[in-house]
Amino acid sequence: MKRSVILLALVFLSSLTFAQKRKVTAAESLKEAGKLDEALETIESAVDPNQEKSDKTLPWPKTWIVRGDIFQAIFQSDDENFKKISDDPLSEALRSYKKADELDDKGKYDKELKIKFTFLQPDLTDQAVQAFNNQDYNKAFQSFEQLLEVGEVPVIKQDNPGVVDTVIMYNAGLAAYNAEKYDQAIKYYRKVAELGYNEGRTYILISAAYKMNKDTASALEALKEGFEKYPNDNDILTEMISIYLQIDQKDEAMRYLNLAIEQDPTEPQFYFARGSLYDALNEDEKTIENYKKAIELDDTYFNAHFNLGAYYYNKGVEQYEKAIDVPANENERYEQELAKCDKWWDLALPHMIKCHEIKSDDRATIETLKNLYYRMVPRDEDKYQPLYQKMDSLLKN
Repeated sequence: MKRSVILLALVFLSSLTFAQKRKVTAAESLKEAGKLDEALETIESAVDPNQEKSDKTLPWPKTWIVRGDIFQAIFQSDDENFKKISDDPLSEALRSYKKADELDDKGKYDKELKIKFTFLQPDLTDQAVQAFNNQDYNKAFQSFEQLLEVGEVPVIKQDNPGVVDTVIMYNAGLAAYNAEKYDQAIKYYRKVAELGYNEGRTYILISAAYKMNKDTASALEALKEGFEKYPNDNDILTEMISIYLQIDQKDEAMRYLNLAIEQDPTEPQFYFARGSLYDALNEDEKTIENYKKAIELDDTYFNAHFNLGAYYYNKGVEQYEKAIDVPANENERYEQELAKCDKWWDLALPHMIKCHEIKSDDRATIETLKNLYYRMVPRDEDKYQPLYQKMDSLLKN
């Protein structure tokens, strides 16, 4: 009699377990029939610890696999009503598949889970790219991180031991940077930099992230580190020089500028930067020489023309100050000093005209030309007065 009672109890418990697991089967069938709302409701009751006998389905890997499938189907659905069911279906799908993998201690579902994770990757990639293009950088960063997370799952990683997806890691850094998560950006950029991905460009991005974090010292150190690995990368050199100029370390800026010119003597930007630096150091001949060299290499280099034109113009103004300081009874000397102004302004004029040709709406150029023509009116009123009026009119419009 006792044995019969025990057998009946075992049959009863077995039927309860089967009934509970039948929810999972039902949820899977509803998903296949396209009834995603009902499928989700059914599977959620199977993983709800407050539901009776949920202890039969909660530790069952298949429960979580089906749950992951339903959430992935919600993401893939074109039906807006289904899309409203979950704000972040792929995160739920990933969480569910990982839970199944964690519970599957005997590896019974390894093959099935490998397929699930493999098919999850393109969905996460699409979501990451779309979010990035839509400037939803937080979502993009989350999705790129989840792709990296999938790559670390044992059933995926065992097929590619030691392989690192540098492209995804790099994109995670880009998304983090745009999401203003600069510490995270640095973390991922540094990982790919160690692997040599994108060479010197990655160190420039590391430096940019440090600068956004207001850490100029670390930004500079990152560039130095990159320059040691890629000594022929002029973009790194340019960034280093820029920082040295910003922090007013002129000697270091000059040292790296000279090195940059040695490596690439055809780059006008380096001569322009060196001309600017010599200008700050009041070394007139070297200032002019470097600006001229930049223009020689690129006759359309607006900044080089403008700086050289402004340099000549300011020298003329300085000379004019000297002229008006001459005592009133020294008229001959006054005329001599005044004539020296015209020589500077004559040198400035062609460069400012060239600037106006390159950028016709640049107000600083128009203002300088207006002042130059004004100073030249006494020499030839018929020629320069109309030009002065033209510049004055442009400024008023």
